Amino acid sequence: MDRNLALELVRVTEAAALACSRWVGKGNKMAADEAATNAMRRALGSMDINGTVVIGEGEMDEAPMLFIGEKVGNGTAQEVDIAVDPLEGTSICAKGMNGSIATIAIAPRGGFLHAPDMYMEKIAVGPAAKGVIDINESPSSNLKRIAEAKGCHVEDLTVVILDRPRHDKIVSEIRKAGARIHLISDGDVAPAIAAAVSGSGVDMLMGIGGAPEGVLAAAALKCMGGDMQGRLVFMSKEERNRAQNMGIDDFDRVYSAEDMAKGDVFFAATGVTNGDLLKGVRYFAGGAETHSIVMRSKSRTVRFIETQHFFDHKPTF
Repeated sequence: MDRNLALELVRVTEAAALACSRWVGKGNKMAADEAATNAMRRALGSMDINGTVVIGEGEMDEAPMLFIGEKVGNGTAQEVDIAVDPLEGTSICAKGMNGSIATIAIAPRGGFLHAPDMYMEKIAVGPAAKGVIDINESPSSNLKRIAEAKGCHVEDLTVVILDRPRHDKIVSEIRKAGARIHLISDGDVAPAIAAAVSGSGVDMLMGIGGAPEGVLAAAALKCMGGDMQGRLVFMSKEERNRAQNMGIDDFDRVYSAEDMAKGDVFFAATGVTNGDLLKGVRYFAGGAETHSIVMRSKSRTVRFIETQHFFDHKPTF
């Protein structure tokens, strides 16, 4: 894997973030997602890769752009698998709320879990708590282990959870244990990554969210030395059949970050709106500033990049 792919990926997420940021707060999440997807696809087309989308916007008959199985890149270089979420947090973007990002990850062919578009139970932490989490244990038990690993009290920890009725029970248990909770309306990739960033104010992500987003978060946490566990949650027999068709035969398996993202993995994200991890797109006369993160698992290099874009000089793609 060419290490220069890292900076190429940032250009891809920057293009997506710049495109959809024009829709921030305008109440049209579909238009925002379409803008991000189209921009990301065009940017990917200029990359020296022979890529296949394995985590994307849906199957070919469901999504016009960046569908699962789509070939991207100019086809002149190495074969890679690609996981994308052109706009993670579409509703957040449409409402002008905090936490939406454009994100992408790449791995050698066969490197990503082909996660169906369904739910996944997740628990994610940073390097300081690596090896102590257990998705089969209770939230309070995990909190005690994390606090011990980080040398603090449970009351010092902050847990990010999607604000959904399905999480009422674990929210109640976490509150009883004494930890703080940050409820979010949408988008759990950025908070999972924030758990591995020192000073972010996030210690753990917990709860049930999208399985494709789980793979993206696993890729980032692997690059950062963090830890994650995930288990697919099936809501119907149809979802079980779909998972089986994608090569999944153990429906109760607990996946580690390494299970979900194998080999030399790259991850990049650019903020669309402000969040715990990244600042959103900020406009000035004739251009805009973006804030991105890019990382590679082989070297454990993590870069935060602030970029000024002058629109009169941007590439035509």
